[in-house]
Amino acid sequence: MTNSVEYQSDIRSQYERDGWFLSPHVLAEDLIDRVRARIDDLSAQDRPEVVYEEGTRTVRAIHGCHLFDDLCRRLVRLPMLLGLAEELLGEPAYVYQFKVNMKQSREGAAWPWHQDYAFWYREDGMASDKAVNIAVHLDEVHEKNGPLCVIPRSQHLGLLDKEPNGAGGDWHKHVSADLEYTVPDEIAESLARELGTEHATGPTGSLYAFHPTIVHSSSNNLSDDRRALLLVTYNAVSNAPKDLKRPEFLVSRDSTPLTVAATNSL
Repeated sequence: MTNSVEYQSDIRSQYERDGWFLSPHVLAEDLIDRVRARIDDLSAQDRPEVVYEEGTRTVRAIHGCHLFDDLCRRLVRLPMLLGLAEELLGEPAYVYQFKVNMKQSREGAAWPWHQDYAFWYREDGMASDKAVNIAVHLDEVHEKNGPLCVIPRSQHLGLLDKEPNGAGGDWHKHVSADLEYTVPDEIAESLARELGTEHATGPTGSLYAFHPTIVHSSSNNLSDDRRALLLVTYNAVSNAPKDLKRPEFLVSRDSTPLTVAATNSL
């Protein structure tokens, strides 16, 4: 059996090489059921953290739940999330962003090709991309309901986004289908031909990590199955930006290092 040190070395190597890593671990079904029920309750509330598909009342995402919900606040300290983040970052971390991206059945719209770090660098002044996204499937994710699609190894190429479309400072353009900072299709398609693409599919509770600068997208939900994806962005404490202007539910102000919980149960 591979020991813990070898396993940790393997995941760091794969993450540093490919820019993403699918964990062999799956969060417990009862934990996912509790989180999903809480997210459903919060999404039904009329609050600024809830974002809708353009021109509809179809929920596209909910942000910053760890700031106002105790279950989510405890969730981000679990070893399978925070422990993995610290292993990949190599230093203490805090939650930079927390969100659940929804793709409702037959309604969930695509996310265009982009790199997350473009938003954090240009809008928040994050000095480097020493952060990591930890993703958890709250629903089963398959090829038809809009899985995350990554271009492996593209994180080594730096920022590739085109000139902004003029909506700088409007955070709504950072969470909609019409993103502020995108990678031009011709660049993304060329990279996809050269490097290939991989889809993050898997059962409910699946867990994976992906790099802030990796080029990624997702398609429309063409199925009858919802796709809810919980995303926690952990930033290295040493990399915390100082002058933040976007709402706190998009960018956490508290960069105090988190302590990993004793177990993966809540």
